[in-house]
Amino acid sequence: MEAVAKLRNYPTSPRKMRLLADLIRGKKVEYVLAELEHSSKHPSVPLRKLVLSAINNWKQKNEGGDESQLVVKTIFVDGARTLKRMRPAPQGRGYRVRKRSNHVTVIVDTKEIKETK
Repeated sequence: MEAVAKLRNYPTSPRKMRLLADLIRGKKVEYVLAELEHSSKHPSVPLRKLVLSAINNWKQKNEGGDESQLVVKTIFVDGARTLKRMRPAPQGRGYRVRKRSNHVTVIVDTKEIKETK
């Protein structure tokens, strides 16, 4: 039984968040939490909280389940709203600054053991 957690409208660019998402995709949850705790990138803090939330959602769905076998089954980052701001530029002009944000979705599930016949 899989569990989902979502982070919506986080104010960092999707490209920066995807760097971390690619790092943890398909790995065991214990490894993911350790990796995000020691990462120097600023989106690692909310991403770690999101993974912890997904683990807690899984615990509520599967009471008495073994969480040591949990893996990050799916993680994807979508672009969210973009705030458009103006920055002063030379000769009375204004340059457009796009402040991006993103949505992150994490799905955790137990690792399936393949049986051979």
